[in-house]
Amino acid sequence: MKRWPGRPYPQGATWDGEGVNFALFSENATGVELCLFDHKDHEKESHRIWMEERTDQVWHLYLPEVRPGQVYGYRVHGPYEPEAGHRFNPSKLLIDPYAKALTGIIKWSDAMFGYRVGDPAEDLSYDERNNAGNIPKCVVIDQAFTWGGDTLLETPWDKTVIYEVHVKGLTMRHPDVPKELRGTYAGLASPPIIEYLQRLGVTAVELLPIHHFVTDKHLYDRGVTNYWGYNSIGFLAPDIRYSAFPDRGRKVYEFKTMVKTLHSAGIEIILDVVYNHTGEGNQMGPTLSFRGIDNATYYRLMPDNPRYYKDYTGCGNTLNVRHPRTLQLIMDSLRYWVLEMHVDGFRFDLASTLARELHDVDKLSAFFDIIHQDPVLSQVKLIAEPWDLGEGGYQVGNFPPGWAEWNGKYRDAIRRYWKGDGGLLGEMAYRLSGSSDLYEASGRRPFASINFVTAHDGFTLRDLVSYDQKHNEANGENNRDGTDDNLSWNCGVEGPTDNPAILELRERQKRNFLATLLLSQGVPMICGGDEVGRTQHGNNNAYCQDSEISWFDWNLDRSSQQLLAFTRQVIQLQQEHPVFQRRRFFQGRRIRGSEVKDISWLRPDGKEMDDEEWNKGFQALALRLAGDAIEEADSRGRPIKDDTFLLLLNAYQDPVSFTLPAHKRGIRWELVFDTAVPVPPKRPRLFKGGQTYSVTGRTLALLCLRMEGEKASQ
Repeated sequence: MKRWPGRPYPQGATWDGEGVNFALFSENATGVELCLFDHKDHEKESHRIWMEERTDQVWHLYLPEVRPGQVYGYRVHGPYEPEAGHRFNPSKLLIDPYAKALTGIIKWSDAMFGYRVGDPAEDLSYDERNNAGNIPKCVVIDQAFTWGGDTLLETPWDKTVIYEVHVKGLTMRHPDVPKELRGTYAGLASPPIIEYLQRLGVTAVELLPIHHFVTDKHLYDRGVTNYWGYNSIGFLAPDIRYSAFPDRGRKVYEFKTMVKTLHSAGIEIILDVVYNHTGEGNQMGPTLSFRGIDNATYYRLMPDNPRYYKDYTGCGNTLNVRHPRTLQLIMDSLRYWVLEMHVDGFRFDLASTLARELHDVDKLSAFFDIIHQDPVLSQVKLIAEPWDLGEGGYQVGNFPPGWAEWNGKYRDAIRRYWKGDGGLLGEMAYRLSGSSDLYEASGRRPFASINFVTAHDGFTLRDLVSYDQKHNEANGENNRDGTDDNLSWNCGVEGPTDNPAILELRERQKRNFLATLLLSQGVPMICGGDEVGRTQHGNNNAYCQDSEISWFDWNLDRSSQQLLAFTRQVIQLQQEHPVFQRRRFFQGRRIRGSEVKDISWLRPDGKEMDDEEWNKGFQALALRLAGDAIEEADSRGRPIKDDTFLLLLNAYQDPVSFTLPAHKRGIRWELVFDTAVPVPPKRPRLFKGGQTYSVTGRTLALLCLRMEGEKASQ
């Protein structure tokens, strides 16, 4: 086979229309073999090609006779010295970190490990078995795709409503999605799903990890799988398990088609990405890619004993973002998904890990510096999960400008309030108004806060109001996994019940949570399925449940249909009214000559809260949002005007009467919705200022100022 020296950049396998350039970084390797496979994935000795060229620690080769669809892998030579941090083993075929497609999933056997499983010397021993029959192969792809006029949607943050969802879980049981497309990228882009998302009103889907990932052997041995996918091994490859067309590189085409279809429907795609660790685990894990290519470079090792790994993630290893080549891999991966795959943004799992320069989390780390100056990545949506498992890893509010954050303090406060805990009004005021205590000092805006009540990790909304204790027995860990959720409240009865009063209260609590979430300042994120009362039957850690425990049940009963209709109504309301989407924090004062403050915090008797009352045990609060006091302008510089709303919250068990603020003659308060009633009123209910409105226990109500005779805008 003809071969030319090729180039060290770009890394990976790159088809240029005439041949393929192969490039692989390894600082400590002594030799690299490129291994080509035939159409039956058989490896021939004649197709093991030594890569003789090395530039700046990148091994490279150009093969003019190779075409897209070619399957390949690497064997990397070097010292096997675990105690010095080196674990080279050329018996193991390795996945290219820059592979853009893979042929399948791991078939577990002892040959997948660089050491002899069961040997008394453990990982210090050396295994010579060939693993080529058990590991996914890399595929050379053709990047050509007809995008037409497709481009990033760039939906403003203040107009964004995020829907967190699993590709497979959303579509696997949908009766209108063709069976052959269920659980796939193509299924997610099918007309029934697109129509559902559009009618719901969300503007972005945040997909649980779709990078090619590893199902851990201990899960495989238990007969379960890594359903969530937080165990990446291929940072540029869409996982084959979600492809309706898995042959060679067709999955890449399928993913791009999904993105283009969602964009045509006005829906952004945000990827949940896991760059903090890989699926190779700790020193007892398999040799799949990074470990065999250059262990000492790609992973953070213990300085005093590099046989072992630093673990800030709880997953056995931590990617070494301090090394420029590891950082380059992450940046190349991110740019690839934006430029070639057209995704609109990223949510970074355990993002604090990426900010650790030495040990402490550092806001000025190289990772942030590079992101901020990058002309591509600085323009897309960047969301941090602002914590990891290491010391000092909880960093809510501490990420730099340009980043939004999962606001864990918002989640905890809203849950505690509707659970009935007292003394939370001061905390609630911050969370409802955009968490200025966390973000304003650093120059960020309310949309730095990604507000959520539930997410993939934990109870669903239905289970949050139905269970006090986790029920993870199906995971096979004797219910020891998952966190003990002390922020849930089961409305008086644990689990399923036929008690009408309990069922009604649970439905009301769901509406309370969703309404609070969608009417708070900041960016709301709905956990997929909460809008229809999806249940996992008390499992609050369904990471390994690729089953009906995790999949959506589309057979909606009456209460689920009502909850869906309610959620659609509140999303529409939120999207139509700028007063719920402020780009600036409230000032608590009159704006541009307005007769009232931009926000007023009121006691049930209609008087403003004073300083001493914020930390008392009150559980009822009203807030008035002045639509004529928005200190913002539209694209033409015109002041933004909106309706004025009054939000009444009562977390007491008993009803509370609220005195409605007085206004000029001819203006009335109109009830928009009351969560004690599953269906909004068909006829307007109007109230004069000074009248009282009784809010049922554990209920939220929203009213809007109207001129008499004015048509409601809902």
